Formats: sequence, C-alpha cells, structure tokens
Amino acid sequence: MQASFGISRRQMLAMSAAAPSFAFGGGAGAQAAKRIERLAPELDAIVSAAEPIRELASGTGGPGGPTEGPVWIKEGGHLLYSDIYHDRRMKYVPGQGATVFKEKTERANGMTRDLKGRLVVCERETRRVTRFEADGEVTVIANSFQAKRLNIPNDVIVKSDGAIYFTDPKRNSPPEPWDVPHTGVYRVTPDLGTITLLVDDFVFPNGLAFSPDERILYVADWMRGHVRAFDVAPNGTLLRATDRILADLRGPEPGMPDGLKVDQAGNVYCGGSGGLYILDPKGKKLGRIVHGKDDTTNMAFGGDDWKTLYITTRHFLIGVNLKVAGVPVPAPRKS
Repeated sequence: MQASFGISRRQMLAMSAAAPSFAFGGGAGAQAAKRIERLAPELDAIVSAAEPIRELASGTGGPGGPTEGPVWIKEGGHLLYSDIYHDRRMKYVPGQGATVFKEKTERANGMTRDLKGRLVVCERETRRVTRFEADGEVTVIANSFQAKRLNIPNDVIVKSDGAIYFTDPKRNSPPEPWDVPHTGVYRVTPDLGTITLLVDDFVFPNGLAFSPDERILYVADWMRGHVRAFDVAPNGTLLRATDRILADLRGPEPGMPDGLKVDQAGNVYCGGSGGLYILDPKGKKLGRIVHGKDDTTNMAFGGDDWKTLYITTRHFLIGVNLKVAGVPVPAPRKS
C-alpha cells in the first residue's frame, strides 16, 4: 500500500480522534461508474459483465494508511482485514456486516495464514512479520536481515511447504544506519531459521502471489506500475534470469498495482489504473472491475467455495461473485 510511512503513533492517534465516525456494513458513496469491463472474451468464464459490485463495509482507512490485508477464515465463515489508519483489525461476516475484531495491531498491513491456520501478519509499526499462535502468543518470523532492521514489511504469503515470503519496501522517513538499505522480497524457511533476500531491485515491492502450481512468483511494484514474474527454483529461491514484466497497469485514472491474488485457473488479479484488473497467466488483460472507489489496495478469495472476491480500497470493503475459485488460504500441500 502507498500511504505515508513516517507518521508517529501520537500523530496517528490525533488524526484518529479528529476522524469521522465509522460506518460498517455498507453506506453512502455508491458510484454510477461501477461496472465490469470485458476486455477479452475469456473473461466470460471468470465473471459476468452483469455481476453486481457490492459495497460491504466502509469507514476504515485514512491519511496514515488505508483498508488492507484481507484474509478469509473459512472455518469461521468470516473475513479479517486491516484498518491501518485506526490501528485495528476488522471482521466481516457475510449478511451481518463488519465489526472491530482487534484493537492495537501495530498498524498491521498484509495478512495470510500458515499451513496450521495461524495468522501471519506484516506489522508496520514494529517493522516485523509475526505469527499468532493458538495460545495467543506472538512469534516473530522476521524483523531484521543481516543484523539490520527491516523497513516496513508490506505483504506476506505462505508456500505449500511452509516457507514464508514477504515484501519490504522502504519508508518515506530517512533511513538510519541500522536500517536495511534496500527494498526487498524475502523468503523465510519453514523452521524460521534462515531468511534469504530474493530480489532487491524493486522500487516499491508490494503484493505477491504464487501461481497455482507454485512454479511462478508474481510481485507488484507499486512505484513502477507493473507486475513482475519469476520462475521459482526447486529450493524455493527465484531464477533471476527468468525475471519478466507480466503486465503494465498504469493509465490515466487513479490506481497502481498493490496487493495481488491468483485463482485456481492461474489468472492474476491486481489493482491498477481505474480499478482491479484480471489477467491471464501470460499477462493478457481480460477485464477490469471498476468499483468506482479510490485505489484498489488488496483482495482475497473467500466463501465456502472460494468464489467470492473481497476487494479492499482506501476506505471500503467490496465484494464480487466469480465463476472460478481462488487458491485457498492456507495453501494446500503439494503431493
């Protein structure tokens, strides 16, 4: 996500006190521009151009950070997502609306679940990636690299072998001598014993996702406005010689590549100019969900059949029903 990073806790609380009250479960602001644009006939197998774009919740996000990090909790039948600005974790239950799930989340951003279903979170304020254990304890997955503190962990995914991958863009505030001097895409081994820097030449690495067979890793570069793709080596690192641009999502309308997800057919979903793009595995633009709100920050698949696409924008949670299922979270183990 792209909000300012140098804000202090005191500044954040002052802004929060001055902010308008929350509105959960829908509300004002419906946009006449809402539509699903069919850019290629292949879109018909994914979503109907007549499918409603539903506003599910509002009132989250603000100057210090948007609405972000949705993750579906299948056994609970609900969605968790981050309200970075108000330092809260929200819970959305279909048919009931959104409520506050947890206060004081260290201004968490991207979230996912590991193979045991434990919540894995990127914390902006503590500049670390953490895991919430069944007993409520917090395990630090990563907070430094080569004895230097991470910048601002942004998004995180877990591979079917248990390895954890996350992005770490730079903050807007001046770096300190003890800060990692580069942006990065990292891999942490399942036992949390080794952290490896996979790529360090992104301007602003953001969302990331594997193809369904986990042979490709997609990473969004918010500043450059494109999505890159890498073949994954057998040891879980990236084959750098395969680095290519999957798609350029810049345009005249607001919006840049932020979070991204992949469905079970291999199609890639990512925010861009004017809405959320659906790309085929080769980067062809099949369609665009024009939700009529501000920037698309992230998305998640959910529902009993994983065919509900939950979209976060700066201030809203949106839902669209699809014909194809997303890759489940936690990731199914590969045989």
